[in-house]
Amino acid sequence: MKKDTNHLMIPDHYKTMSIEVMEEKVLEIKAKLGKKLFILGHHYQKDEVIKFADATGDSLKLAQISAQNKDAESIVFCGVHFMAETADILSNDDQVVLLPDMRAGCSMADMADMNQTERCWNVLQEVFGDTVLPLTYVNSTAAIKAFVGRNGGATVTSSNAKKMLEWAFTQKERILFLPDQHLGRNTAFDLGIPLEQMAVWDPINHCFEFEGDIREVKIILWKGHCSVHENFTVENIRHLRETKPDMNIIVHPECPFETVEASDFAGSTSYIIHKIEHAPAGSQWAIGTEMNLVQRIIHQHQDKEIVSLNPHLCPCMTMNRIDLPHLLWSLEMIEKGETAQQIKVPTDIANDATLALNRMLERA
Repeated sequence: MKKDTNHLMIPDHYKTMSIEVMEEKVLEIKAKLGKKLFILGHHYQKDEVIKFADATGDSLKLAQISAQNKDAESIVFCGVHFMAETADILSNDDQVVLLPDMRAGCSMADMADMNQTERCWNVLQEVFGDTVLPLTYVNSTAAIKAFVGRNGGATVTSSNAKKMLEWAFTQKERILFLPDQHLGRNTAFDLGIPLEQMAVWDPINHCFEFEGDIREVKIILWKGHCSVHENFTVENIRHLRETKPDMNIIVHPECPFETVEASDFAGSTSYIIHKIEHAPAGSQWAIGTEMNLVQRIIHQHQDKEIVSLNPHLCPCMTMNRIDLPHLLWSLEMIEKGETAQQIKVPTDIANDATLALNRMLERA
């Protein structure tokens, strides 16, 4: 019988190990466990853990990989809580998903809980009747994904948000987009929906933020955001236009609408990486996304001049909780036959969330 270690704190001796010793131990365990172990790493993670990942990618790619991998007994997710939940939902019942540090989360995902969502849904049914389909960004809890699945909707990523929004409009007349208002607004506008047909739902004050005829609304945007991407501003762009007029500005669609409109390019993490990879040597780029990824891109493309659009931002603290000591701790617990920080989604929630995820993966 496996000992429950989900609530243990990392032992102090990991904090005093040298980097060299920890790296050697990680490599030894990876070699010993072979295909029984699979380490996933999101692009936003620190280099010290990304270097040991068997696969890296954005949310869409990692969701696909989680669904496809049937060999691993233990999946260690170097990411955040909602990503590990998705991996658990899509993996087999006999596979264990671990998050090396349970503090690794996403403030955006925490901006929509089930009580708020159910209250909002009741209002939407009263105002609009059965004309609304819910979509949720994958940066959301399993419970929110399950709510969306039960109500005929799907998950989206920044890579496929446009495609999924187009599909959603073949199903219903209106869309509730959770929990990131910026991705929803930028994607809908890109599809030709005017801002005048988008209303914001404030879950704290339980009301619409909208002026005009509510019956004209096509998109209801949940009032949530990414605390990192929201801090890339038009002022940042204006400063670069004045000081570096030849610099290309590329941002993530989690940035505010005004920032996206003022930039030269906007797209998902994978889009940003691809764009820089295929840019000519000597080109200049300012990137508006998470700092760890920007620093990695700078290191990988030293033939180009690359900066952060907002150089004063710090990396997302919750996205960057997982470090080498926590990774090693998880692996050593696996080696002992125990689980440290297992993510297990209840079956009823997982079943409904699978509906939402599969509607997305079928169109990926």
